[in-house]
Parts: sequence; structure tokens; C-alpha cells
Amino acid sequence: AAGLGLAAGVFRLNHPDAVRYPIWNIDVSRHQGRVDWDAVARDPRLGFAYVKATEGVTWQDPMFLQNWSGAQRAHLRVGAYHFLTFCSPAQEQAAHFLAVVPRDPHALPPAVDLEFGGNCRRVPAKAEARQELETWLRLVEAALGRRPVVYVTAEAYQEFLQDDDTGYELWIRDIWTSPRLQRSWSYWQFANRGRLDGVGGFVDLNVFNGSREEWNRL
Repeated sequence: AAGLGLAAGVFRLNHPDAVRYPIWNIDVSRHQGRVDWDAVARDPRLGFAYVKATEGVTWQDPMFLQNWSGAQRAHLRVGAYHFLTFCSPAQEQAAHFLAVVPRDPHALPPAVDLEFGGNCRRVPAKAEARQELETWLRLVEAALGRRPVVYVTAEAYQEFLQDDDTGYELWIRDIWTSPRLQRSWSYWQFANRGRLDGVGGFVDLNVFNGSREEWNRL
């Protein structure tokens, strides 16, 4: 019954402390369908949103521009993320992302998604994966003048990042427990089957690791 409840989004394992983590965000893609951003923004916990822009070297999320503009109109801070595949060169993936994402000085830093789920079957060696990740980060940072954020699942973190600090902010996904990292992190995806007014189905829920005052200074 517990497993069915988790799968159905009836309940979740993580309940971040509201005092310690007062700022929430959601990240969305085409899988959420049409989002009512005005309804989302009425949630007092929500401060920002990340929307999927691109994947690989050719794919653009069909809801990206609608989500980007909708979040902005609802007065939410918004950022774009790219799903980094193991199938194509990071240099080409960075160029694709930069060709799609609007230049907006008020946007959140760009983010890159590093995970195994939905990725190519070929898993690169650690050194190769790190080189590709750092290539993407370097090129995007140079073009946008903002240091990107690295979104990573617990599994991908253990495989590629736990022994070395990239120097970039970390956005960790752990839907089972609170982050257990030996380094600092900035964002935590604590649920992948969350429910929120304005979103018809499941949505990823995240928190910012800091106070409202720290968030306002970003």
C-alpha cells in the first residue's frame, strides 16, 4: 500500500522543514502539459521555476517558450535547463541550448541535468563524463555570463562527482531522504510526484537551501 501511495503521489517521504527551507520551486517540461502559472504563483511557498529548454543537439521542449513566458508573466523568477545526453558532444549541446534560450539578465542561472534515467545506454567513464560536463558548463558560462547550476541525481553524483568538486552550484535529487553530501548544495529536489495547484499531473518539487533574505540577494 505504501508503494502504491508513493506511485500515485498520495504521500511522499520528504517533508522539508518550512523554516529551514522557506523557498520552493518547481521544474517542468512538456510532461506537465499546459501549466496555469497564475495558479502556481499563488502558492506562498513558490519563489521560482526551472523549465526544460533542450536535450542533446536537436531537441527543443515544445512547451519551453510557453512555460518561460508564462512563469515570467506570473512574476516568478525563471531559469532554463538542458538535459545532457551521453550520445553527442557537449560542445554541440551547449550551442543548441544557447541558440534556444532567450537572453534575459533577470533570469536565473542556466542549469544542466546530469542523470542516467532517459539517457543513452552508453555510460561514459568518469573522466569522459566530467570532461563533457565541464565543456558544457564552460561554454554556457562564457556565453551568458552566469555560472550554471548542475542538477544531478544521487546515482549520477556518486558515479561522476562525489570525489571532485566542479566549483559550480549543485542541485541534488533525492526523493528518499534529505541530501547526504560531503559538500555544499544549493537546491534539493525532494519529490518527483508532487501535487500543486495549476499543474494537472505530477510535478517535481524543490527547495532552495537558504533563507528568504539569501534568496532575495541572488
